[in-house]
Amino acid sequence: MGIYEELQARGLIAQVTNEPEIREMVNNGKATFYIGFDPTADSLHVGHFMALCLMKRLQMAGNRPVVLVGGGTGMIGDPSGRSDMRQMMTVETIQHNCDCFKKQMERFIDFGEGKAIMVNNADWLLKLNYIDVLRDVGACFSVNNMLRAECYKQRMEKGLSFLEFNYMIMQSYDFYYLYQHYGCNMQFGGDDQWSNMLGGTELIRRKLGKDAHAMTITLLMNSEGKKMGKTARGAVWLDPNKTTPYEFYQYWRNVGDADVLKCIRMLTFLPLEQIDEMDKWEGSQLNRAKEILAYELTKLVHGEEEANKAETAAKALFGGNGDNANMPTTELSDADFENGSINILSLLVATKLCPSRGEARRLVQQGGIVVNDEKVDSIDAVFERDLFAGDGVIVRKGKKVFHKVKA
Repeated sequence: MGIYEELQARGLIAQVTNEPEIREMVNNGKATFYIGFDPTADSLHVGHFMALCLMKRLQMAGNRPVVLVGGGTGMIGDPSGRSDMRQMMTVETIQHNCDCFKKQMERFIDFGEGKAIMVNNADWLLKLNYIDVLRDVGACFSVNNMLRAECYKQRMEKGLSFLEFNYMIMQSYDFYYLYQHYGCNMQFGGDDQWSNMLGGTELIRRKLGKDAHAMTITLLMNSEGKKMGKTARGAVWLDPNKTTPYEFYQYWRNVGDADVLKCIRMLTFLPLEQIDEMDKWEGSQLNRAKEILAYELTKLVHGEEEANKAETAAKALFGGNGDNANMPTTELSDADFENGSINILSLLVATKLCPSRGEARRLVQQGGIVVNDEKVDSIDAVFERDLFAGDGVIVRKGKKVFHKVKA
């Protein structure tokens, strides 16, 4: 089985523009391909996970990844799948986020001479002359076709700014530039990027001739990846300072029964033969599948030592032996206490178990918070500082999220 067939078997490929040629190039290590990442935060999250794993798989098969960070397109903002315009970021913030991305990507991708490269589209997009773009690039695009694109449909109902309307042109120009300067002959992206990606392929053909080889593949990446990346607390980050290895492990340990084998197939590097055997599992066996998923992905992102710690902590906690040494912990400072105590809403926000006091209030009222094995019944509950001394306090959110709090 070639790498292309493996991607198909793992359920990753949704659409392609020229399957026979793409299959031949990918299977024989002839693809120089890019995937773009707009630096909208200072950490990647699990919504990016599928793209990172894909790049790793393709590089292992001899293909060359080009990681494109959108320092330029990030100044516009991708309207795909959004009901409002993205918040504008400063140049300094965008550069900081790009730097953070590379550090995290190095766990997945091998950068270096003759290997993967990282480029920033700010290096060419910020130098473009507006009139030149209109004459040289704009003439290649049909406004009628652009307005039919899926990425604009939702925004058209509430208002699409001219700023965002240019995003497709900028992304298309990226592929055109990478094709000319880096020999990039293939682009990969999520299924919500299909129109933008076709724009890049068409631009190359219009500018360089019909014989120019530029291929397009979309994955079941953003529809699945974005769904994976959302929880009640927001995104699950790859940065351990934002989402601890234990929390990361627990997130995957708690995926639904219907999704666990799909996630194992798409995201882990376990052999397909082993996964095919797991497809027969049911009932309590699915819990073992979730443990395998959680361990493999935590090891991939945070390393084997952290994965072992997270697995040990989870088994100890749910096995009831009281070992919580590796449980996520928050240390409160004197400033967190008022007159020697802290109320439950402030406690939940301080530990980041809830993003806001409003969310904390809702959880308490629904009976979803337990402190030291006692359900918190009132939003006015307060806890004295002395309670957090020594071993601290164990706060449980719902049935499966545990957090230690010390002073």
